[in-house]
Amino acid sequence: MDAAEFRRRGKEMVDYVADYLENIEKRQVYPDVEPGYLRSLIPEEAPEEAESYEDVFKDIERVIMPGVTHWHSPYFYAYFPTANSFPAMLADMLCGAIGCIGFSWAASPACTELETVMLDWLGKMLKLPEDFLAGTEGRGGGVIQGTASEATLIALLAARSKIVKLIQADHPDRSETHIISKLVAYSSDQAHSSVERAGLIGGLRMKKIPTDNKFSVRGDALQKVLEEDRATGLIPFFFCATLGTTPSCAFDCVTELGPICNAEKIWMHIDAAYAGSAFICPEFRPLLNGIEFADSFNFNPHKWLLVNFDCSAMWVKNRSDIIGAFKMEPLYLKHDHQESGNHSHWQIPLGRRFRSLKIWFVFRMYGLKGLQAYIRKHVGLAKEFESLVRADQRFEISADVVLGLVCFRLKGSNELNETLLKRINNARKIHLVPCQLAGKFVLRFAVCARTTESRHVQEAWCHISHLASELLQELPH
Repeated sequence: MDAAEFRRRGKEMVDYVADYLENIEKRQVYPDVEPGYLRSLIPEEAPEEAESYEDVFKDIERVIMPGVTHWHSPYFYAYFPTANSFPAMLADMLCGAIGCIGFSWAASPACTELETVMLDWLGKMLKLPEDFLAGTEGRGGGVIQGTASEATLIALLAARSKIVKLIQADHPDRSETHIISKLVAYSSDQAHSSVERAGLIGGLRMKKIPTDNKFSVRGDALQKVLEEDRATGLIPFFFCATLGTTPSCAFDCVTELGPICNAEKIWMHIDAAYAGSAFICPEFRPLLNGIEFADSFNFNPHKWLLVNFDCSAMWVKNRSDIIGAFKMEPLYLKHDHQESGNHSHWQIPLGRRFRSLKIWFVFRMYGLKGLQAYIRKHVGLAKEFESLVRADQRFEISADVVLGLVCFRLKGSNELNETLLKRINNARKIHLVPCQLAGKFVLRFAVCARTTESRHVQEAWCHISHLASELLQELPH
């Protein structure tokens, strides 16, 4: 393919993508295929001779689309949203074309510098304390990670490195292995599984703190466990607070937890993967109160801020804590501007894509007001769905509806709700996933797609209500 053909095919692909997204609601939201469906549709081996672009393009609909779950369909209400916007897609095209591997300032100055500035832009939109901004003099700063899972792992390993150095400074006779064997990290019992997984990868003991009736960790619950663990000779060193838990979008009480972590010299990381985008709206910013106590903070613009995956924003108060844990500089990576920012020291991989282009395009083409309007629209749609559920006496709401997630269930047994969910997903008109709250099987309705409107929410509720009626009629009276 030469440049002339690329121009032609590129325009065709843009048309295909625009048509796909414009007409996505006509496609079945969830694929009707069995595991292994794809292997029989393509050859066993790569072709010896080149094939035509036409043949490759035809196979998109034949091979790929039958097995796609359409996350950007207005009938997709599972998990949490994954962002999608035309400005972000255009930026990703440019990122692919530039194709730099921005591990250091010298490897691509624009890649390093735009990322630093975009994370300051975003930090200011969130009204983060100045400690977290790079500015020109700040000790903190932001970086783009691939996912919130990576950000949690990075924070955990940085906290481990910091505590080991602190203890060894006072007790040079203690080995790193001995110290690590005594360390203990904490999270909510509602925290995402990736937090527990970070502990597994880091070889660290991880304990879950029980939550209250709002599924939130409170200060006294953490204090109790800390005292018990210190009494047995363990060394608490890290707490991951969650703002907007995956099951129910609950919020740990950071204003209570933060002062405890600071007093106990425990690194507090805040994971706001989904909810963080909403904090750009003044009415939701109080949910972030207590951020001033945190050592690190992370959320995913690639969930709810119209920046396509992957783009997970992470800030630290003291970047030397992270760089100190991960810095490696062989001769072949050294350059004349070593202190101008090497983001490879802030992450697990060395290489990194020019992801800040997506933020730059989206923020400029939507503006803060456009992004706020988008968040508010989704929250409004969730409130609309909540009111439909509350108006039906057969159903109950299982957790406070704060943002764009509604947790609901039929009054009755877990088995009844499991059957309802199975029927909803087998019908393939809409797609939902469940969660477990206080021992109850609960259905989650998350407003996800950029194009979701009131009529889609109304249709979804009619469909759920109809299936519930069928199910309840079948029960013995």
